[in-house]
Amino acid sequence: MDRVEDRPWWAHAVFYQVYPRSFADSNGDGVGDLDGVVARLDYLKLLGVDALWLNPVTVSPMADHGYDVADPRDIDPLFGGLAAAERLIAEAHRRGIKITMDLVPNHTSSQHQWFQAALAAGPGSAARDRYIFRGGRGPRGSKPPNNWESVFGGPAWTRVVEPDGNPGQWYLHLFDAEQPDLNWDNPEVFDDLEKTLRFWLERGVDGFRIDVAHGMAKPPGLPDMESVDNRLLRHKDRDPRFNHPNVHAIHRHIRAVVNDYPDAVTIGEIWVHDNTRWAEYLRPDELHLGFNFRLAQAEFDADELRDAIENTLAAASIEDVPPTWTVANHDVGREVTRYGGGQVGLDRARAMAMVMLALPGAAFIYNGQELGLPDVDLPDEVLQDPTWERSGHTERGRDGCRVPLPWSGDTPPFGFSSSSDTWLPMPAEWAALTVEKQLRDSESTLSFFRRILQLRRARSEFSGSRIDWLPSPRDALIFRSGDLICALNAGHRPLTLPDGELLVASADLADGKLPPNTAAWLTLCWSSIRRLCPTARPMR
Repeated sequence: MDRVEDRPWWAHAVFYQVYPRSFADSNGDGVGDLDGVVARLDYLKLLGVDALWLNPVTVSPMADHGYDVADPRDIDPLFGGLAAAERLIAEAHRRGIKITMDLVPNHTSSQHQWFQAALAAGPGSAARDRYIFRGGRGPRGSKPPNNWESVFGGPAWTRVVEPDGNPGQWYLHLFDAEQPDLNWDNPEVFDDLEKTLRFWLERGVDGFRIDVAHGMAKPPGLPDMESVDNRLLRHKDRDPRFNHPNVHAIHRHIRAVVNDYPDAVTIGEIWVHDNTRWAEYLRPDELHLGFNFRLAQAEFDADELRDAIENTLAAASIEDVPPTWTVANHDVGREVTRYGGGQVGLDRARAMAMVMLALPGAAFIYNGQELGLPDVDLPDEVLQDPTWERSGHTERGRDGCRVPLPWSGDTPPFGFSSSSDTWLPMPAEWAALTVEKQLRDSESTLSFFRRILQLRRARSEFSGSRIDWLPSPRDALIFRSGDLICALNAGHRPLTLPDGELLVASADLADGKLPPNTAAWLTLCWSSIRRLCPTARPMR
């Protein structure tokens, strides 16, 4: 995919992740919705993104904020119903913005009609075979079938009361008890997913982000877990709950359907650490793109960041696919806080945005990242993430990075809603971070994001498909991609930049040098490039 004109649209796209509950509220109920997104499409066009990734908006009781799907082929009234989705697709496409939706194939809501039928039908029924029901261990089956734990904390099994009123079988839920896992050995399960895929693709959706793409398939016999770190999203490759080889047949089925829609893309959430095993999901008949979370998990440290970049590129190269890059999302928290908080965290976050956008492949920005928002330290009584309760209040969950966006004004709810009773409270100090204020300030984080996104889209220097590392001090990174040089100073002393034309830096230079916690983009003449990297050749 070296030639830009040969790349599919998603290979070098900037995706903007919309967490709909927190983006913009159009009807004053304190919860964001799809018409709120429609109303802000001109802002997203101004920002300069290519595509949206919508977190779940299908019908759901909202036990896990939409990832417990009760009807995958309809939009929840909370978000405006199906008509609002159709408006969003049409209006986004009119502005040249693609739409990708979250797809949740590992489990359903416990309120899904299939699961309700399974509860009513009893053991051994065809309805129960769509899920993973088992008899318990111990006297009268009183203990769970195995020792698996929920990713959110607590046991991964819940016992049901049978139609005769007696305690009966247990069902598996790798997440909340209201999210029973589907049995992917049952052909009905894929048949139903195919209906869902075609339902949305026929309505103009441009692809799907596939939740828990390394899940779905379960090992025969459901063997016990070893003692593992069960903190949220910290599971290892040896964990029997995930990454079973049979999952690849499921992805081949999905790809066979999506291939009927040539421009559509599938993007997998793949929490697999080993590069070779990760790359198996990106074989030509499986996913188009796969999230690799190494960069999002790395500290602001030159060695860690270089290792994350090298491993991500190495994993993608195994199947010759575009890499993906992200430093924040609704699960991992906001990078301003992770990188130290305050001004230091913000400086580092701006620098890392430049690193991410300089790398070849697709990039994902989480809504509010362009505003420099930090995580919010919310009071216990407002926390809603199921992790908080299921962990016995030992993990606070992900609510802190899901607080609604500030748009305008000087007091909450900052134009997000006409109601001050927003689904999560907004901090008063965000008055300085609103879209309205930042658009008026040429030095704001939002203006900075607009500038670097415009350069990435317009400049031919960003056409590379690989990188070369250039000489740098140990606490810095300097690499070339295409005809672009990116320099990151993760140390404590100013960094001398390579010769060349400075396109942009994440903060002002100091006596011509790059300050700590700062990044820069440059273009170099070929004599300078060859002096730094004698083996370098033009990339096209």
